[in-house]
Amino acid sequence: MDKKPFMLPFLVSILVLIGFLALWSQIEVARISLKYPPKGIFVPVSGGRIHLRDIGPRDAPPERTLVFIHGASSNHLALTMPLGHRLEKEFRIIAIDRPGHGHSDRPGGRDDASPTKQAHILNEVMMVLGIEKAIIVAHSLAGAVATSFAMDFPTRVSGLVLLGPATHPWPGGIAWYYYPASRPVVGPLFSHLLPVPGAVLSMEKAIEGVFFPQKPPPAYIEETALRLTLRPKSFQANAEDVSALLNHVRQRAGRYSEIKVPIVVITGDKDLTVSPVIHTAQFGKELPAAKIILLKDVGHVPHESDPERVVAEITALSDRIRFLRE
Repeated sequence: MDKKPFMLPFLVSILVLIGFLALWSQIEVARISLKYPPKGIFVPVSGGRIHLRDIGPRDAPPERTLVFIHGASSNHLALTMPLGHRLEKEFRIIAIDRPGHGHSDRPGGRDDASPTKQAHILNEVMMVLGIEKAIIVAHSLAGAVATSFAMDFPTRVSGLVLLGPATHPWPGGIAWYYYPASRPVVGPLFSHLLPVPGAVLSMEKAIEGVFFPQKPPPAYIEETALRLTLRPKSFQANAEDVSALLNHVRQRAGRYSEIKVPIVVITGDKDLTVSPVIHTAQFGKELPAAKIILLKDVGHVPHESDPERVVAEITALSDRIRFLRE
């Protein structure tokens, strides 16, 4: 029996489905870009620009200057929304969209997935802004960026505040969709077709998992412009970042004792995204002088679950640095 008559409708159906997904994604991406325009400034770096918010007193000393670095699947609003208004009267805050996220370029393409490379881009940004030294506040995946920055540019760091940081190798792998999305050939096609429909089915559940055992604020997705991650280039950049993380922490773990600045690590005891046992506990063993804070019944976003505690610890670290400097 000739199979061609049966194959033709199947192939047509596949093409129609691909066309529908592509059109849906294109329309939604255009809507997202219009709804969440850049609200900060663009700073030139080698090969491109980094988008950031610069708030608070411009004449703040190093111990009163903060650089916020967001984690995966987000942008600078993930930290500025809960912490910015609580700190901006006393601190200068530089809240960065990491390369390829938010409204920042990804000048090095796939190479910018390396936390080491992102730390070097951060150094460029600080140089352009004339910031000699700062306290780095980093969440989740950005913990790898912050620790790399402290190791590679020790004179540019006053202290570190790490929130649920990824610092050590973990067993298992990463979510399945990161693999195709991070591949050079398949990645662009995957990222143009599936993030938008996938988000309809899973974004709210994913956020619930990040906040578990607590509940996310009702307007969290809107207030943090989280849907910017669904744009194809951002989705692929995020997948590349997550895929590169494990190899990076394998190389850096065991070397954290090179960091000599004061450090505070704040993590939730119920964190299901970045295990406090695998990461924070091991980091504390390598750096026994670091202040480790384990928040009870808190998940992967301690700055959302207990922002007042995080602000208090940032302020206390700043005061300690100023005392040591004087």
